[in-house]
Amino acid sequence: MTALRRFAANRLAVVGLVVLVAAVLFVVLGPMIHPTEQVRTALDEANLRPGVDGHPLGTDALGYDVLGRLMIAGRTSLLVGILAGILATVIGTLWGAVAGYVGGVVDSIMMRIVDAGIAIPAIFLLLVLSTIVRPSEGMMILVIGLVSWLVPARLVRAESLSVKTRDYVVAARAMGGSHTRIVLRHIVPNTVGTVVVNATFQVADAILLVAYVSFLGMGLQPPATDWGAMLNSGLSLIYQNAWWLILPPGIAIVLVVCALNFIGDGLRDVFDVKGKTA
Repeated sequence: MTALRRFAANRLAVVGLVVLVAAVLFVVLGPMIHPTEQVRTALDEANLRPGVDGHPLGTDALGYDVLGRLMIAGRTSLLVGILAGILATVIGTLWGAVAGYVGGVVDSIMMRIVDAGIAIPAIFLLLVLSTIVRPSEGMMILVIGLVSWLVPARLVRAESLSVKTRDYVVAARAMGGSHTRIVLRHIVPNTVGTVVVNATFQVADAILLVAYVSFLGMGLQPPATDWGAMLNSGLSLIYQNAWWLILPPGIAIVLVVCALNFIGDGLRDVFDVKGKTA
């Protein structure tokens, strides 16, 4: 209950949690409440303004209902973002824990690989891979996860350098515990605070990466879509005052990313040992 109270004391974190839950309900339950056709085009209903002919947020250049498309696109953005963030966190946690625990030459080699990866912009790798492989949800999850694990690896490595010198780890090693057991049972669990906090930021970054790639036209192919692709498709009509094609996905991205960052700040307060009182 203490952790819950510490989280609740951060009002922005609570607001972020409410926004994130609302976004998940919107993309999961929304299509059931407001079913729309998102595969076949309806050019006779193209570019309708919000509120016309039963379209609360209007339609796009192909006649797709914008509200319905916002739900379907949000489902893709959140799914890819969350799974890619989890994948990046798992890989980074294991890599950093092993590097910090083993130390020496192995640590140096592993961290030089991390440094080299960080030097290459993730968006550049995504764009290159998008030109080679046909983008799909699974491919984007895998690629974003494989280019986003570098930061959590450095954070966990720093934590494991401290944890491996503690008495219970030394005792486990003296009792003949295997390196794998020590890493999985002692090192990783004691970095959970850093891991959980960073995971929220990883998900937010993954959602932004999906939006970046799709906005540049290298994301999922129609009729599949995400919030970044909606921004890209609406960009061509921006000079025709078709604001309803830009604002909804843009606001959705900003709200979800800010919500995840607020939640991360709240979790940091929960796991902040220095801030706890006896």
